[in-house]
Amino acid sequence: MKNISTILAVISLLLIAVLFYLFFNHTEQIKKISATAKRQATTAFRIAYFDIDSLEAHYTYFKDILSEVKERENSMNAELGNMEKTYQKKISEWQKKGTSMSQAESEQAQQEYTLMQQNYQSRKQSLQEELFKHNEDMKSNIRKKIEDFLRDYNKQKNYSFVFSYEPGSFIYSKDTVYNITQDLIDGLNAEYKKK
Repeated sequence: MKNISTILAVISLLLIAVLFYLFFNHTEQIKKISATAKRQATTAFRIAYFDIDSLEAHYTYFKDILSEVKERENSMNAELGNMEKTYQKKISEWQKKGTSMSQAESEQAQQEYTLMQQNYQSRKQSLQEELFKHNEDMKSNIRKKIEDFLRDYNKQKNYSFVFSYEPGSFIYSKDTVYNITQDLIDGLNAEYKKK
């Protein structure tokens, strides 16, 4: 009986030693695997940026859209200016008549004046909404072109993130090594020329 308890104690010690060995060996393997994963993650994590100001200054499509927007804005201002001139002419006619107008003519002029103001404000609001919608559509279109280009561009470069930079944004320091602005401008202009 004494030998059985000694044998069981020795077997227990051997099993504990085997368990310690397996546990610590497994922990070291986990540490090695996690260290390898960290190294791969840090080498695979890449960030790039492009300057919005440079893109706006050198992207031909953006320049074309900007001139189109200015033309629309000038056209809108010209139309509103013509409406104003017409209304001012009518008001001047009423002022010339002044005291010689009858009560009915005066009331009719007042109603016509109110209607002119309403028409002017309505047309102004309509034109501003059209211009705003057009501008938003153009911004969205430009954003989509940039995103599409970057999607293809990134297939080769494998950046984790690509940020746009503009003065006053949340980026306070930048390394020019990660600046892809010229690649973006060249690629977008090449695509625009094809179309």
